[in-house]
Amino acid sequence: AFPGEELCLAAPAWLAPLVELVGGVDRLVPVAGLGPVRWPVPAPRVAVNLHGRGPQSHRLLATAEPARLLGFACPEAGHDDGPGWRRDEHEVHRWCRLLHWYGVPADRDDLALRVPADRTCDPGVTIVHPGAKTPDRRWPTRRWAQVAAALAAGGHRVVVTGSAAERDLAGRVAVGAGLPASAVLAGRTDLADLAGLVAAARIVLSGDTGIAHLATGYGTPSVVLLGPQPPWRWGPPPERPWHRAVWRGVAGDDAGVVPGAPHPALARVTVDDVLAAVADALAVGPPRRPAG
Repeated sequence: AFPGEELCLAAPAWLAPLVELVGGVDRLVPVAGLGPVRWPVPAPRVAVNLHGRGPQSHRLLATAEPARLLGFACPEAGHDDGPGWRRDEHEVHRWCRLLHWYGVPADRDDLALRVPADRTCDPGVTIVHPGAKTPDRRWPTRRWAQVAAALAAGGHRVVVTGSAAERDLAGRVAVGAGLPASAVLAGRTDLADLAGLVAAARIVLSGDTGIAHLATGYGTPSVVLLGPQPPWRWGPPPERPWHRAVWRGVAGDDAGVVPGAPHPALARVTVDDVLAAVADALAVGPPRRPAG
């Protein structure tokens, strides 16, 4: 929409390996949360809020002193321009709608990521990713182990991924599934390694966390277990049947949330539910993107 202009993405520095895979971004501006930021000089012509509805994120962008701010209407932040926020809207549709409102072209189906060219990985593995940022998005470890064991018995080469902080969790899943220690990749891959692993994987199984979106970006079959957020807000595109969202939410679930425990909608998901979703996702077979 702004040819010839430098496009900067304000995001946490640790996301840099993934930013390189998006394409079109000229520079990453490190941002940690919504605290003070050292913005590039000179001030930007246009700042776009793709973080939230405000007011905090609007006010943060305003400190960059842009000539124009694009964002959802937020009177609390002194921003009366922009469309209204809709709570029950898929994230992809939400941000594309914002851009369309300002006359900026955006394709909600263009979710593809580049494959890291300098990373090698074992193709065709089945990835089990049991971790998630918050406890309400973590499916019980024992059930993950049962799924991994069933898949391994069915001929899948299962690996268990996660962050360094999730290595113990991944190890417990592997032990419970009877997998060798070499199957535990948690803490042994950086973001680019993980992206390459997902791009070449047979299928990815996870909760509602970042690796699920990597699978979408690479057209890799996936099964995503959702809890607090229903699939129509955060799930993979429903028109892509090689991505399966498993959600067992009912009215009143939020009232039954127990701190430190899986969300009730996630707790209802059974091992059989997940194995059936795996079979369905693999039966479709995705249109694969060329390597590289």
